Amino acid sequence: MVKELLRAHASVRKYKDYKLPREEVVELIETAQHAASSHFVQAYSVIWVSDEEKKEELGRLSKNPTQFATAGAALLMCADFNRLQAAGKIQEKEITIDTVENVIVGTVDVALFAQNLVIAAEDKGYGICYIGGVRNALDEISALFNLPEGVFPLFAITLGVPDQQNEVKPRLPVEAILHENDYNSGKYGELLKEYDETMKEYYLSRGSNQKVSTWTSQMADFLESPRRPHVRDFLASKGFNLK
Repeated sequence: MVKELLRAHASVRKYKDYKLPREEVVELIETAQHAASSHFVQAYSVIWVSDEEKKEELGRLSKNPTQFATAGAALLMCADFNRLQAAGKIQEKEITIDTVENVIVGTVDVALFAQNLVIAAEDKGYGICYIGGVRNALDEISALFNLPEGVFPLFAITLGVPDQQNEVKPRLPVEAILHENDYNSGKYGELLKEYDETMKEYYLSRGSNQKVSTWTSQMADFLESPRRPHVRDFLASKGFNLK
């Protein structure tokens, strides 16, 4: 049952008119908290955006207005070292946060927490979508939600009752992901060409938004130039100088 649930995941970008009540949101957050956490730092916080004006503005800033407008709940997922600084003060110790390691720890903690939340939501029949577009406007979104030093947003999650259900995209062949004992990049030439054919067929045959494209062409275009170079300066403004 769990395997089938995980393999059925597809992003939902439009929801029916249903707002999740507070008790359901709290239940999902409590479930998500049982994810693994590096050294049990629990370096995450969630902004539940229940204010309609703020939700609309978050949709505008992240360039995903429709998803936020129809979502049954909108959550801003943040790495949080402000709470850890508060813990240090209780112990009369100054907490060092501005290291690359801490940024990695916070990012991983948020990702594990978020995936727990998503699985719990999908198990209830809700659809979800991760919104990485919040990193397009980090300063504005940080100001919108009064995020203090030590806290930075990574992505948002919209969830609700699906009004449109996307088809499940074929994933990379497991042979491209799994390496035994040693890393083997020599296999990619053939495997990625085969995967391109799989994705080309998927894009041409899916129920809507058909197009001619391949995975390698999309990745080459996506990663050809640096993306979101402003992130480094934003992290520094939040106390992360990446030592």
